[in-house]
Amino acid sequence: MAHHKEERTLVIIKPDGVQRTLVGEIIKRYERAGLKLVGMKMVVPSTDHIEAHYTLDPNWRRVTGEKSIKGYQDKGLTPPTLDPLEITAKVLENLKKYMTSGPVIPMIWQGAHAVKIVRKITGGTEPLTSDVGSIRGDFVLDSYQMTDIDGRAIRNLVHASGSPEEAEMEIKHWFKDEEITKYRLIQDEILYDVNLDGILE
Repeated sequence: MAHHKEERTLVIIKPDGVQRTLVGEIIKRYERAGLKLVGMKMVVPSTDHIEAHYTLDPNWRRVTGEKSIKGYQDKGLTPPTLDPLEITAKVLENLKKYMTSGPVIPMIWQGAHAVKIVRKITGGTEPLTSDVGSIRGDFVLDSYQMTDIDGRAIRNLVHASGSPEEAEMEIKHWFKDEEITKYRLIQDEILYDVNLDGILE
């Protein structure tokens, strides 16, 4: 079994993150937690690439639609339809427009519990309800109410993989093997060396 320190996750700084010049701030947050950056590039993705990204999981359309319907109902609102696939079709169109509107920065972060750590640092999907201290809670003021009125995707700066399995699928979708760098980071000794016996001379 691979050590926890080998876990990897995909992060994409979305077009609004790039346009708001928050790239350095976002990277700093993950670095400070002790994660290691092992892959990074800047691209303007095609609509086909974005559609493929969101539908890597065959259940994504159904699950996303069901979550949206529940979100409406929890707020005491009537969903536009009770068909999850119909709702997701609109969500996907909005995501394609948003994610292809400018350059994005896909990155691979590696380290113990990388997926959960990144999601904690990033915050919840809706910036309005994200905790202060998270990237989305600190830097965005968007909400589902505004996206519903405007008919667009939520602008929340960053995509972060939801599980280690999802991360591996997404990493393969965005990166070739030769674009992932294996290297030693000095701080790994402090984070993962069992006896901390390499400090004193």
